Amino acid sequence: MILYVFLILLLLLIFYLLVVPLILHVDTSTNQYYIQIGGIFKANFLYDEAELIKLKFKILGFNYEVFPLRKKPKSKPKNRIKENTDNAKKNALPFKKILRVIRSFEVKQFLIDIDTGDCITNSKLYPVFSGSNFYLGSQMFINYQGRNRFVLTIQNRPIRLLKAYMNI
Repeated sequence: MILYVFLILLLLLIFYLLVVPLILHVDTSTNQYYIQIGGIFKANFLYDEAELIKLKFKILGFNYEVFPLRKKPKSKPKNRIKENTDNAKKNALPFKKILRVIRSFEVKQFLIDIDTGDCITNSKLYPVFSGSNFYLGSQMFINYQGRNRFVLTIQNRPIRLLKAYMNI
């Protein structure tokens, strides 16, 4: 009986990990840049005064901070043997497979609000953005007030990535 309960919980966990959303969010007006995997994992890219970039991870409720541009202490060089580059050519992914994986992503939000600083260029871009808003349903705006904003939210699920990669 305990074995059945354990197997059911394991299957539910695997199912949850396959359908949990993977989210990439970029918002330049509020300076929010993050990657999120459901409620399990979140990585924020933050601006830091001293180190320029700070990565703030939240994994199962625990917070970690990493400074990726910080210089690491030099270690002793190891003798490395050159690897054969023929294996890299054999293991390369076909272009169609990469394209299928890219197409599995959904764009949930796409917003551009720009001012080029030149009223003539803004006037030339206005019909292009207006046409794309009408025909494609996008949110692209031109303003003459100096605001620049870009918002992009992309979502995918591991099950869709697997289906696209394996061509099921």
